[in-house]
Amino acid sequence: MSTWLVTGGAGYIGAHVVRALQQAGLTPVVVDDLSSGIASFVADGVPFTRASILDTATLTGLLRDHDCAGVIHVAGFKYAGVSVQRPLHTYAQNVTGTASVLAAMVDAGVHNVVFSSSAAVYGTPATELVTEDSPNAPESPYGESKLIGEWLIKDVVRATEGFRGVSLRYFNVVGSATDAVYDASPHNLFPLVIEALLEGRTPRINGDDYPTPDGTCVRDYVHVGDLAASHVAAALALEEGRPLRPAYNLGSGEGLSVRQIMDAMARVTGIDFTPEISPRRPGDPARIVADGAAAAADIDWRMSYSVDEMVSSAWSARRASGPAVS
Repeated sequence: MSTWLVTGGAGYIGAHVVRALQQAGLTPVVVDDLSSGIASFVADGVPFTRASILDTATLTGLLRDHDCAGVIHVAGFKYAGVSVQRPLHTYAQNVTGTASVLAAMVDAGVHNVVFSSSAAVYGTPATELVTEDSPNAPESPYGESKLIGEWLIKDVVRATEGFRGVSLRYFNVVGSATDAVYDASPHNLFPLVIEALLEGRTPRINGDDYPTPDGTCVRDYVHVGDLAASHVAAALALEEGRPLRPAYNLGSGEGLSVRQIMDAMARVTGIDFTPEISPRRPGDPARIVADGAAAAADIDWRMSYSVDEMVSSAWSARRASGPAVS
């Protein structure tokens, strides 16, 4: 039973990865500075160290002490919009932080890394369906930092015999696979709508005049449980020495509109509402969806939740956490 260090393992995605590792019979170890993670999200019995990924010595010690087979690197500053105002912080966490993780791995002789990248590396694609061959053209410090993280891994693979890495790119992660973990982001659509409903406010749609079937933006929504499972599948593929691409899209291939999400929220919660319509936000493309065919073939990527199940799981987990905060 191999052991994997999960950076950011107290966060929404990282905590799901930890549980997916356990379900696969592997042993997770968590490091998280709790800047956005929540300590109670770490599964019971999992070794947890509160530390920054910039603390290379601590990371090296954890990798050696637990005889880790690899790292699933989820930690990072993930807010694309905020990154425009905080570029230096974004680069410190996502570029210097990733370099620190890789340095610790090389020092400890740990040669497998799964990197939680982002579809933000594509910027606003020229085509509606994004593939791994689509041009990289990030439009925010966040997207740039994730692409540089991928470059760092590629360069360490080239420089270090036996080192292997894979980057997983995705857009909008939603839902919950356990009521013990929910999306607490102040920027993502699902928690924004759920918090509005819990507080008795009306959710808002930014623009309903796009060239899409219902006039609202179409985006790629993937369930966090499916996402976590593919992180583990990628880790196992690395450990077993199977050939992998440098990067994979974890995408739906179809997408859902903001209106479809709102309709599902009303159906699932039983709260009848008509969303307020606000003007378009500058720079919002009409449709961005990623093709997940390559990941489906190589790392067991699949979409196993309907939109109602995505919403239901998110609603259940958020309500289990306690009352809304005004």
